[in-house]
Amino acid sequence: MASDWCSKKPKKMIKIGTHDGTFHCDEVLACFMLRKLPEFKDADIVRTRDPMKLSECDVVVDVGGIYDPATHRYDHHQRTFNESMNSLVPSRPWVTRLSSAGLIYHHFGHRVISEMVQCPVEDPTVEILFNKVYENFVEEVDGVDNGVDQCPEKPRYAVTTTLGSRVRGLQPAWNEPEKNTRENMDKLFATAMDYVGAEFADRVHSYFKIWLPARTLVATALDSRFEIDPSGEVLSLGVGGCPWKDHLMDLELEKTVDPPIKYVLFEDSNAGTWRIQCVPAAKNSFENRLSLPEAWRGVRDEELSKVTGIPGSTFVHVGGFIGGGKTYDCVLEMARAALKIAKD
Repeated sequence: MASDWCSKKPKKMIKIGTHDGTFHCDEVLACFMLRKLPEFKDADIVRTRDPMKLSECDVVVDVGGIYDPATHRYDHHQRTFNESMNSLVPSRPWVTRLSSAGLIYHHFGHRVISEMVQCPVEDPTVEILFNKVYENFVEEVDGVDNGVDQCPEKPRYAVTTTLGSRVRGLQPAWNEPEKNTRENMDKLFATAMDYVGAEFADRVHSYFKIWLPARTLVATALDSRFEIDPSGEVLSLGVGGCPWKDHLMDLELEKTVDPPIKYVLFEDSNAGTWRIQCVPAAKNSFENRLSLPEAWRGVRDEELSKVTGIPGSTFVHVGGFIGGGKTYDCVLEMARAALKIAKD
């Protein structure tokens, strides 16, 4: 997806060129991120593919056929380019081929996050957010821009509301040639950058203010798991609604938790009752490490209490991934009974 980004001393100028007047989500996001840095905060956007103009630039993104961080050239279209987060930093697990967005995020992402959440770049919080935002936002942009299929088999349904598709929708249609002028396309690019930037910023701040605080809660519960049940396979969070799944799996690896957690208990504050939820087999998976017993699934209230032998049992979803009880003691007994059934 051809475009470019550059800045010219002493005044920083961001130059972004697009092929045939079009632009794509990766260079839009790359420019937004760069503008979050103090040295590029007031840079102008100038869209060009002129090699002479590019040679005067401080930074070039998504065009020019060169990836050279030393000279701030960040193109990914050349045949020799096959970088991923994993190839650049082997400790990172992501192997999706990088777009210009991923390249800029790799080189500047920690500083961008630091600026956005006003936290020192060396703070561990920044690294946690960097990984989360890449896995759940930037990698999608990389994959779509490079034509990387989300799954190896034919998808069962189409996803047509991606960020990239919305950026494409901002541009003139094929049968609107009167709108395909340089001036109009520059305005539309600025609109796209505001649009993509707002979504990126919303995601960063949501992870910082909502998702990240749950990590402490999960870590405390994980350290106390043997106080809940001798098996060490049941976690009690107390409060409901917090995003615990990612944190649990990350912390299990960090703390070398064995055996892994099977069930998480939490209060349903809206109903005043309690829930028992199965831990997924992997992030973003619908498969459970240990589903609730088959005989309980789809059964409710008094009938369920009879089946489980636990008074106060209220429901178990037909999929076996979540259940409920009137009290904490009830769902704790459901967890213990489910573990016993699985082991017998």
